[in-house]
Amino acid sequence: MYDSDDEPITLSSHALAALAEFQAEKDVRQQNFEKLKTGITTGAGAGPEAGGLAATAADDDEPLSMSTFAEDWNESQFWYSDESANVLAEQLLDGASSSTTIGVLSTPSAFIALKNIVRKQPAKDRPKLVLFEHDNRFNVFPEFVFYDYQQPLKLPGELKGTLDSVIIDPPFFNDDCQTKFALTARWLLKPSPSPASLPRVIVCTGETMADIVTKLYRSFEVRSTTFEPAHSGTLSNHYYCYASFECPSWTWRPETD
Repeated sequence: MYDSDDEPITLSSHALAALAEFQAEKDVRQQNFEKLKTGITTGAGAGPEAGGLAATAADDDEPLSMSTFAEDWNESQFWYSDESANVLAEQLLDGASSSTTIGVLSTPSAFIALKNIVRKQPAKDRPKLVLFEHDNRFNVFPEFVFYDYQQPLKLPGELKGTLDSVIIDPPFFNDDCQTKFALTARWLLKPSPSPASLPRVIVCTGETMADIVTKLYRSFEVRSTTFEPAHSGTLSNHYYCYASFECPSWTWRPETD
C-alpha cells in the first residue's frame, strides 16, 4: 500500500504565484542593496568634508528608499511611511546648518528621509548626521554607528555631548528599553546653557509609554504632541510623537489630570 506520508507536497497555483512574487521582491531588494552599497563605496571619499554625507551616484540619480531594507519583525522593525518620515526629518532640519549635528537613534526611516532632503543642499551647508543603529545592514552608510541599547553608553567617547538634536524610536514598549534609550540620548546631547537653547528632542513610541517618556525627558521639556506617525506596514500599536517643541506639523496635546 502506498504510504500517504510519502506523497510529494504540492502547492496551489495561488501559493506558487505568491512564492514567486516574494522571491522576485527579495531579488530586487538585494539588487538595490548591492547598487546602494557600490554607490556609497565609490563616493565614500566625500564623507567628512560633506558633513558625513557621501556624494554618491545614489545621491545624484534617485532618492534612497526604505524598500531596500526589509523589516525584521523579530527585531521589532517597523518603518514609517514616507510621509511621516519626511515630517520628522523636516522638523529635525529646521534651523540646522553645517555646524549642526543630528542624531538618529534606531529610526532608520527618518535617517533615509534626512538623507534624501539634504542631498539637495550644497555640501557645505549640510548638517552632520549620525545613525545609531543595531542593524548592521545600515553600516553601508558612513554615518552608521553600531548601537545596542542593552549597553547604552558603549559608544565612541568623542560623540559625548555632540548632538544638537535627536530622534529616538525605542524598539520595545517597556520601561527598561525606554530608560536605556533616554540614558543614551542624555549622554549624546550637548549641554544646554539655558532653557531657551534646549536641543530638539523627538521621541516616537507607543501611546502607552506617555508617562515614562515625559518623566525621562522632563529636563528637555518633552511632551506628547498631536502628530501620530504612520507606518508603511500594518502595525497595530497606537504611536505617538513626543517632542520638546511645537511646530507647524504638531502642537502639544492638552494635559489631562
